[in-house]
Amino acid sequence: MTRPTEKEIGAIASAAGVPVDTEIATRIAGSIGPAFDGFAAIAGTLPFDLEPSTFTLVQTEKAAR
Repeated sequence: MTRPTEKEIGAIASAAGVPVDTEIATRIAGSIGPAFDGFAAIAGTLPFDLEPSTFTLVQTEKAAR
């Protein structure tokens, strides 16, 4: 988990259908960068479920009990 660059921000925004110019992408990268820096110490240690369908399975299983 690394601080995103303005190039990466621009690509993500464009893919989302909200293209931004370089100046805006730089401002976005600068504003969210400290959050990435703060989590750098624990990056990769938090449990994270990448398969959203398991959420439904767990909820259904709990409801059946």
